[in-house]
Amino acid sequence: MAALKDRLRADLTTAMKARDEVRSSTLRMVLTAITNAEVAGKEARELTDDDVLTVLSSEAKKRREAATAFAEGNRPEMAAKEEAEAAVIAEYLPAPLSDAEVAAIVTAAVEQTGAAGEGMRAMGKVMGVVQPQVKGRADGSAVAAEVRRQLG
Repeated sequence: MAALKDRLRADLTTAMKARDEVRSSTLRMVLTAITNAEVAGKEARELTDDDVLTVLSSEAKKRREAATAFAEGNRPEMAAKEEAEAAVIAEYLPAPLSDAEVAAIVTAAVEQTGAAGEGMRAMGKVMGVVQPQVKGRADGSAVAAEVRRQLG
């Protein structure tokens, strides 16, 4: 059993006892998403902590995108709700990487793969090296933009 999943369940119980509506509803949604990921595919399986982190980061990304959409649609109360949920999920994610840290990881990956002279053709090779290092700690589109900038 994944330790992170156990922690989420324990925190849900605590939030319910404290009558913290935002936290308990957010944790319920996250645990449901984890359960859905476990039963997706041909056969049910137990998720590892890395798999749970992947689910958490996708849920956090959904909340950020929804908050942006609500803010643009002039629905500040809904945007605030999504931001509050994203903040709860962020507590369970590893600390995000700064732009400088992402740039350093990409630079090292470009040197490691020898992709400096190949241009954009080497993007897949570089992303393959970078992705495991930044998983759950940096937005994929920001990482891809940095790789393009360094290769282009």
